[in-house]
Amino acid sequence: MIGMDILQPVVVLLAWTMVMWLWMYATRIPAMLKAGIDAKGMVGSTGASLRAQLPEHVSWKADNYNHLHEAPTLFYAVAIVLAVIGQGEGFNTTLAWAYVGLRIAHSILQATINKVAIRFALFALSSIALMALILHAGIAVF
Repeated sequence: MIGMDILQPVVVLLAWTMVMWLWMYATRIPAMLKAGIDAKGMVGSTGASLRAQLPEHVSWKADNYNHLHEAPTLFYAVAIVLAVIGQGEGFNTTLAWAYVGLRIAHSILQATINKVAIRFALFALSSIALMALILHAGIAVF
C-alpha cells in the first residue's frame, strides 16, 4: 500500500519496547530476590519505591522502559498520520528508521553504561528526527 513503509519502523519500536520490558523484569526480579524484597508484601508501591532498594544498574532498565512510553508516543502518532495521508515513504521512512535506531541506541546505552552526556546526544538527535516528521506531517495536512 502507498505510504505504509513508515509502519515498519513503528512495529520495530513497539517490539523493542517489549524487549526492554523483558530485560527490565529479567534483571529486576532476581535483584528483588537477592535484596530479600517480597513483592507479595508490597501494597500501593511503585517502581520508584524500589529504586532505593535495588542497584542503580537494575533501575536503569525500568527508567528506559518508562522513557519508551514518552516521546515515542508522538512518533507513533505522526507515523500513523503520515501513513494515512500517503506520506509514509521515502525520506519520511528514512527519518522514522533514524528515529528508531537512535531510540534503540539510547535504550542500550541507558540500560548498560548510562552515560548521561551520550544519552542526551542520542535523545536530542532522535528528537530532531521526530520534529522533522512532525513538520512534514504539518506541511502535508495544512
